[in-house]
Amino acid sequence: MLEQGAASDGKGFARRMSSFDKVLVEVGRAIDVLGGAARASRPNPAGKPDLDATGLPANEQRHAAGLMRVNHVGEVCAQALYRGQAVLCRDDAARQIFEQAAAEEVDHLAWCGQRLHELQSRPSYLNPLWYAGSFAFGMLAGFGGSATNLGFMAETEAQVEQHLESHLKQLPVDDGRSRRIVEQMRADEARHRRTAQASGGRSLPKPVRLAMRAVSKVMTTTAYRI
Repeated sequence: MLEQGAASDGKGFARRMSSFDKVLVEVGRAIDVLGGAARASRPNPAGKPDLDATGLPANEQRHAAGLMRVNHVGEVCAQALYRGQAVLCRDDAARQIFEQAAAEEVDHLAWCGQRLHELQSRPSYLNPLWYAGSFAFGMLAGFGGSATNLGFMAETEAQVEQHLESHLKQLPVDDGRSRRIVEQMRADEARHRRTAQASGGRSLPKPVRLAMRAVSKVMTTTAYRI
């Protein structure tokens, strides 16, 4: 097995990945995420796909699609954020936390994408912008050291938990498929938050937390329609 940050040279020897290698890896991940090629490693909590009918009135179907598009954007951002944090993280234990969280966010991304398809809708047109901005934020957080880095993750997940809780109240009562997906996402995000806090995540200053909420508000409002 190759060590973290190493790659094979094709002759059985391991070599340390260069900065260019890392850039190529992240570009490939971005293409997978934005192109819809990412695949879940866990079964969809909603169960088997149902493409015959949504079972919802047209207005509720549109509303559910808008909410699930927002959730899909959130997962695009989370994937980019944690990948950005991992790139500059020198603490192996913290980097593994970010990479594990990013892997589970891929599951969420795939589940939300599938549900959007079932609702006869689409992801946000602005996903490339959200991904690039979140990756940059992640790299910026990475300069703050492990405690700040993990604190950023904990605050992000705390805000996402609140956001998902509000969606459970807004989703149509009869949209059980979307609800099961959001409930599993909420449970995963809560676990990510607890892991970050238990691993030494430091509480962020109030102005930073408020700025994060403001950015999130812009994203969710825009993604609902675009």
